[in-house]
Order: sequence, then C-alpha cells, then structure tokens
Amino acid sequence: MKVRLDQDRCVSSGQCVLNAPAVFDQRDEDGVAVLLVADPDEDQADDVRQAAALCPALAILVEE
Repeated sequence: MKVRLDQDRCVSSGQCVLNAPAVFDQRDEDGVAVLLVADPDEDQADDVRQAAALCPALAILVEE
C-alpha cells in the first residue's frame, strides 16, 4: 500500500488523524494534514482506508 496526501486539497477536518494517527498528523499552525508514513504496515491498512474514505476533501489517495 502506498499513500499520498494532497495538502493543497486538505480542509483540516482531522478525520485522517482520528482514524490513522500513526500515519497522519496535522500542522500546528493551520491544521493541514501531514503524511507521516507513505508506506504503512498491513496492520494500519484498514485505518488508512477509513481515513481516506472519511476525508471530506478527498485529499488522500491510497494505492493498493
């Protein structure tokens, strides 16, 4: 699994951090998401998929 994050599309909702905190974080100054792990472990895959599905800006792309 590969994960990409389009920070320009991010609306700082925090859904990614709530669902996959080991993979995503948010910048303190504006809340924009930050990708911590572009190639997450299999045990994080479901959380990453959930984060992508719940992202209101569709800023997360998951490549299987």
